[in-house]
Amino acid sequence: MRVASLGFATDLMVRELAGSSVRDAGDHLVIETPRNPTFYWGNFILVGDDFANHQRWLAVFAREFPRAAHIAIGLDGAAQSDALVAGYLAAGLGLELVRVLTATALAVPKSAPGVVCRPLAGDRDWEQALDLRYESDADASAEHRLFLRRQVEQERELTRTGDAAWFGAFVDGRMRAGVGIVSDGQGLARFQNVETDPAFRRRGLARALITAAGRHAFAALRARTLVIRADPDYHAIDLYRSLGFADAGTEIELSKAGH
Repeated sequence: MRVASLGFATDLMVRELAGSSVRDAGDHLVIETPRNPTFYWGNFILVGDDFANHQRWLAVFAREFPRAAHIAIGLDGAAQSDALVAGYLAAGLGLELVRVLTATALAVPKSAPGVVCRPLAGDRDWEQALDLRYESDADASAEHRLFLRRQVEQERELTRTGDAAWFGAFVDGRMRAGVGIVSDGQGLARFQNVETDPAFRRRGLARALITAAGRHAFAALRARTLVIRADPDYHAIDLYRSLGFADAGTEIELSKAGH
């Protein structure tokens, strides 16, 4: 199956570099991340045809992931319509539309006084990255922290192999924002996990951080095009556009939480 969406294509690039398997089943792909089985978008199917046939794809997901508590299905190249997703919604899945944006250059950001943007280095930095992500999420359970730790361990391994870099924005020595950038080594680089401590939002941290990571990708990761995904209804998309990102499509994700 040839993946049409740049967002899904770079998703798969990141997942494969992080050790996930991607199996081509002809009109769909099966993505598995055994090391993190509760990661929805590390354990999902990506559908390339017959999009509205929700019964078929729910059955395929159940067959491919018989022990999964969740459901996660991406529709690659589909144009969103109420009729297309009606069956999935009736089956209890939630719909998420994701905007894909790209940039080949970044605007110069305004300065952020007192903020140091640099790559993560050492155990303390990575533990702060985990704390930031955990404290920014609504789920405070021990299970969720374990899930996030597995993610951060994968991210650290990607930096060790040279396929990625993770940056932090530090204020008085404490990491208050973070972002990753992962490259395929052939011109594409994908941003990951743009996150800011809620108490430090709207201070220019994310703007400075994305710029620092993007420039690193151009200079050190052989990137020519930067890719980022965003919620079209969330204010962060305006930040990305102000930095030079332009819309490059919309993706459809359908999921149901585990129980």
